[in-house]
Amino acid sequence: MTAARRLSLVTDGIHTQRPKEKTGSLRVAIATQDMKSLNAHFGSAKHFAVYDVTSDGWNFVEAVAFENISDESGKHRTESDDRITLKVEALKGCHLLFCLAIGGPSAAKVVSAKIHPIKVPNVQSIEGVLSRIQNMLKSAPPPWLRKVLTEAAAIKKTPFDDED
Repeated sequence: MTAARRLSLVTDGIHTQRPKEKTGSLRVAIATQDMKSLNAHFGSAKHFAVYDVTSDGWNFVEAVAFENISDESGKHRTESDDRITLKVEALKGCHLLFCLAIGGPSAAKVVSAKIHPIKVPNVQSIEGVLSRIQNMLKSAPPPWLRKVLTEAAAIKKTPFDDED
């Protein structure tokens, strides 16, 4: 099985693992073929653009690339090759996943990894998606986003947070 390739920005000169999520942000993955638009189904996405989004803006975290992908129907190139699990593993730590479509079994794997999948009906720019998330965080977030924010805060909480 081919591993995912990661492209991350390094700001401190040392980079040994995935960048840590910024406090108060949502980590968002966007399925893309060209790193410009949300324009891919989950299984057929060549890339996932990963950003941290806050009410103040967003920061690029990394791009995750896959060489061997499923076709648009969700079929793998070889039936014994499980590319969906590889993608879910690569996206662990994300809170939201935006894609054009995602099949039931794939969605179940994504949800079990504590990632909230969001199907978008039309191709749109990555900047447009990020702007919408930022605006939702500035105003009153919808119930599904409040739930994601609550779960994200609970995951980030350490045992020492209760001690004062």
